[in-house]
Amino acid sequence: MFKSKKLFAGISMIFILFLFVVWLYNNIVTDTQSSSQNLLGKHVQTFLTPQEAIAQKGVNVSISDVAEKSVKSVVNISSKKVIKSPYGGQNSPYFNDPFFKRFFGPNFRFDEPSEQRQQSLGSGVIVSKDGIILTNNHVIQDAEEIKVVLHDEREFEAEILGTDPESDLAVVKLKGDVKDLQPLTFGNSDVLRLGEYVLAIGNPFGLSHTVTMGIVSAKGRNHVGLVDYEDFIQTDAAINPGNSGGALINLQGELVGINTAIASQSGGYQGVGFAIPSNMAKTVMDNLIDHGKIVRGWLGVGIQEITQDIADAMNLSSRKGILVSDVFEDGPAEKAGLKSGDIITRVENEEIDSVDQLRNKIAFIGPDTKVTVTILRDGKEKDISVKLAERTDEVRQAALTRQKSENSDSLDGLTVSQLNDTIKNQFKIPEEIDYGVVILQVESGSKASQAGLMPGDVIREINNKTIDSIDLFRNEYKNSKKAVLLYVYRNGGHFFKGLSK
Repeated sequence: MFKSKKLFAGISMIFILFLFVVWLYNNIVTDTQSSSQNLLGKHVQTFLTPQEAIAQKGVNVSISDVAEKSVKSVVNISSKKVIKSPYGGQNSPYFNDPFFKRFFGPNFRFDEPSEQRQQSLGSGVIVSKDGIILTNNHVIQDAEEIKVVLHDEREFEAEILGTDPESDLAVVKLKGDVKDLQPLTFGNSDVLRLGEYVLAIGNPFGLSHTVTMGIVSAKGRNHVGLVDYEDFIQTDAAINPGNSGGALINLQGELVGINTAIASQSGGYQGVGFAIPSNMAKTVMDNLIDHGKIVRGWLGVGIQEITQDIADAMNLSSRKGILVSDVFEDGPAEKAGLKSGDIITRVENEEIDSVDQLRNKIAFIGPDTKVTVTILRDGKEKDISVKLAERTDEVRQAALTRQKSENSDSLDGLTVSQLNDTIKNQFKIPEEIDYGVVILQVESGSKASQAGLMPGDVIREINNKTIDSIDLFRNEYKNSKKAVLLYVYRNGGHFFKGLSK
């Protein structure tokens, strides 16, 4: 009897221990799973699906709702223009050869230009109920006839209200009785974030009202080489020929960009597309509608990036800011006291990181506006108040002419400047060095760089000929057939340097 009780007690203890192990295991697993889910949840929140992104912003619509509504605001634009052929309609100048004239007769004029009609296709975005459409300048450039097809297949002729080749934007307006138009609302392109979902709508390859989706790959893209004023949004939403002038929209259905170009080796989509930000597009559009042209601000300076070579030569601790290489006579900057060698670090308290950023900011602030320009001079910061002027065509042409005459690209790898007092102070060149051209920048990997030339060097002679101007420097270099012998001043001494062409 005693043994039976002991056996029963042992079995009971084992059973209780088993239940305790099961309870403990369940609690550990549950807690682990809960912790894992919480941890996973924190990471999942940074990788939202497009639908979740819409829901997070409190918008009770789907991507399909956004696309189907927005597509009605994008139009198909076809433009026709007349191209004059210098070969009388023939494809080759060989038709001017007397041998061919024997077959076509003496009265056939091969030297008279003939006219050929060329048609281009693109896209546009309706931005007002009275029929104003925003598109790219290259879509309607030199057009004699513009036809617009809406989403519901209605066709209209359109007139040009204004164009701006420097930003590749144009504004056209539908003719006739327009009604039931659905314009897009402008969004704030400045608040776009990297990785944010966007839709591209246009007419690629003539396939009307095509919608593609991607993300914002980059912002502030410049140096693309398409236009003078570049501040592109880069996206991987599929953009192809025919998408130009179409809409880039966010998930709220707001217009955040005008699709403009692609980077491609094949001519088709390869994952890199560019759109003009809506904030820039709206500013240009408003100017074109109000003035028929773009009224841009002008500071009156020549500017350049600060390379590491320039930073070393000027004993700068960093490359932040933009170097003033020239100050135009009687311009706003000269009147305010800016000098060559100043480094512009901020405009209206916004940090300046690139030449394009500075040019765009000044341009879109506009003329007759006082701005605070923060500069670095002799190692000290200084705020200067400048009243901007208008960047007229005359001002632009004068600036281009002056820049061409004072900066030379004839010697590959070198950027040079005329020798003057400001440059002398900048590079600590003594007074007795009274002629020559000063090297401002040496391109990395160039022949000039390989030869050991440096910013601050003064080129005084080329092939034993004295150099006292940029034009003479350029001409002497171009006239040298095989090699160039330079006579250079640096740090109190002179030396010769041979440079192969």
